Amino acid sequence: MKKVIFLFACSLLAITGYSQGSSLDKAYTDVEQKVVEWRRDIHQHPELSNREFKTAEKIAAHLRSLGIEVTTGVAHTGVVGILKGDKSGKTVALRADIDALPVYERNDLPFKSTVTSEFLGEKVGVMHACGHDTHTAILMGVAEVMSKNKDKIKGTVKFIFQPAEEGPPPGEEGGALLMVKEGVLKNPDVDAIFGLHINSQTPVGVIRYKSGGAMAAAQSFTINVKGKQSHGSQPWSGVDPILISAKIIDGLQTIISRETELTKEAAVITVGKIKSGVRFNIIPESAEMLGTIRTLDYDMKDKLNKRMMEMLPLIAKAYGGEATIEILDATDITYNDPDLVASMVPTLQRVAGEGNLQIHKAITGAEDFSYFQREVPGFFFFLGGMTPGNTASFPHHTPDFLIDDGGLLLGVKALTELSLDYLNKS
Repeated sequence: MKKVIFLFACSLLAITGYSQGSSLDKAYTDVEQKVVEWRRDIHQHPELSNREFKTAEKIAAHLRSLGIEVTTGVAHTGVVGILKGDKSGKTVALRADIDALPVYERNDLPFKSTVTSEFLGEKVGVMHACGHDTHTAILMGVAEVMSKNKDKIKGTVKFIFQPAEEGPPPGEEGGALLMVKEGVLKNPDVDAIFGLHINSQTPVGVIRYKSGGAMAAAQSFTINVKGKQSHGSQPWSGVDPILISAKIIDGLQTIISRETELTKEAAVITVGKIKSGVRFNIIPESAEMLGTIRTLDYDMKDKLNKRMMEMLPLIAKAYGGEATIEILDATDITYNDPDLVASMVPTLQRVAGEGNLQIHKAITGAEDFSYFQREVPGFFFFLGGMTPGNTASFPHHTPDFLIDDGGLLLGVKALTELSLDYLNKS
């Protein structure tokens, strides 16, 4: 009988929420335009991974203005804020990533990015082409709302503004993995963590989630092909590393299309960059390829890695050359703790409204939020950022990527009320 009563109490709390009624409505109204303005400013002034200096300064100044305890320089440029409620209890963490991508923006916006920088030795545009500007602004908004409602917080909220989610520059550590290594989930110890990701192809007002494995593990690989340089008019006198590279790419795709059980889980091998040669009439001596592997199953991940290691040297040898491959882990599987999800879904249902909370299938995109989830129970979900009715939305990591600011307030409400409901269930 006790168990039944307890379950009913939890269910009732989930339905009404600790922030029931209109107690937070004014705080949400007051912060909405600020969140939009912060987002647009950050969008106009993007910074690459591990170089988010101005962004970090903006975040830290805002948190300090709210009376939140602030630590800077975490994992290079990360910012962590700690807000203690008026009542003791558990600690919940909220995470936002703050870095941008090496992409030239094509959108015609008043706050369009015109920033340029250097990436891997090349001049590049810099753009928030994955929506991290919205994540940062949303979490700044959550911090403001919660700092003005400390009486509703039973425990502690830790705000984690994480650099380098897109991966640190070569030769550097960074991202969630370094934050964990530096103890971001300690002092106070985090009991659960929540995070969100804006989505340009999900309508504003909609929240999507999946229990268990939600996003893929990501690995990067570097392939070096060695041939023999010769004049372009006499290919028989050399060994063409570009031709070998083409054969290797074809071979990699047969691993996916002919050797991988895709009805079990999705898997992807993509070559994203090829570098070789200096002149139109010279067959070069070498070629380099960079790419990514995405898997949602650990056994499949091991099999793909093994087959790539076996296949590449043999393909190169068949054409008179040599090839080596190095594979590095980038992120783990983003795993939403089933118990935490089941407990918190009613909160998202209440916040999003009838018909606006949807379950999605696992996707091959990756998130280093997964490194936090390896340490503590976590729940990562998607927030709609597409103008309803828009049939021409562009995917993430593209020059035309565009987010509707109308979706930001729902993100603020979702993270705020997940935190309050979680702490009050403790």
